[in-house]
Amino acid sequence: MTSIRSPQQLGNALRFARKKLGLTQPQLALAAGVGVRFIVDLEAGKPTLRLENVLRVIDALGGEVQLSGLPSVVVDDRREGSDHGA
Repeated sequence: MTSIRSPQQLGNALRFARKKLGLTQPQLALAAGVGVRFIVDLEAGKPTLRLENVLRVIDALGGEVQLSGLPSVVVDDRREGSDHGA
């Protein structure tokens, strides 16, 4: 598992994974349903990218996000009709 503490570290890790899988930036963008510019910005460590799209890229690379050091919670994976802030 890779420990990520900055946007730059995330970008570097995702670039490494993409290259390890033999994918170009356009191929990854297509697989994740994002634009090539998004992949370029993500790999450059841009800190203001949309989390939903970052997660799509991670999923397209076969990865997943795991949080450590935080209290455990039951994850409610509802996509619509969630009680945000309730």
